[in-house]
Amino acid sequence: MSEVPVIENSANEVMVKAVDLCKVVSTSEGQLTILKGINLEIKKSESVAIVGASGSGKTTVLSLLAGLDNPTQGEIFLGGDEITAMDEEQRAHTRGDKVGFVFQTFQLLSSLTALENVMLPAELKKDSEAEQKALRLLQRVGLDHRSHHYPRQLSGGEQQRVAIARAFASSASILFADEPTGNLDSKTGAKIIDLIFELNAEFGTTLVLVTHDSRLADRCDRAIHIASGVIVTGEEIE
Repeated sequence: MSEVPVIENSANEVMVKAVDLCKVVSTSEGQLTILKGINLEIKKSESVAIVGASGSGKTTVLSLLAGLDNPTQGEIFLGGDEITAMDEEQRAHTRGDKVGFVFQTFQLLSSLTALENVMLPAELKKDSEAEQKALRLLQRVGLDHRSHHYPRQLSGGEQQRVAIARAFASSASILFADEPTGNLDSKTGAKIIDLIFELNAEFGTTLVLVTHDSRLADRCDRAIHIASGVIVTGEEIE
């Protein structure tokens, strides 16, 4: 594989960086600009909410930052590695090494038990302690008694707790979350919010999340507001 540019990190380490990020797609009506000139930096252990109305481009930003999609223009760095200079194999390796995900739809593998789902990231890294770590995390999210149940046997809130445990089991330095409370009722969503921030504080993870949930955004260090494909504010949350 070809060499990938690396940026130097200071004590105030930048974990996520986007430079002049643009995304244009072709439609039946012509070219559609989803993002134009996005510039941002997110530091180590910082928690940042990306917020905006439906269609604003916030989910596209998350997909690009996480290396799940390619920009039309611009550069993206994760932990110092420029993923926009990588091929798909290199990006996949970087995601596996540095990135964890929590999705609105949970994205659990239906053929695996809760324990097996949580073990999977560590197993892929050949971690000999994958099962022990997964059991500890399931206990941490209050589901050790459900470890041998399949996703179909779990409630929505339980599935999301398994997904959160799986994300932290990956030992990722950056956690991306896409509407993690979107499919949950208000009471369950509040518990999931508490759990995400408790674990994030314990693990010192850099947290980047897309949400419509103001309770979730208010818990972050700051929010980045996107409208019509551009950043309109990025003020610290008091």
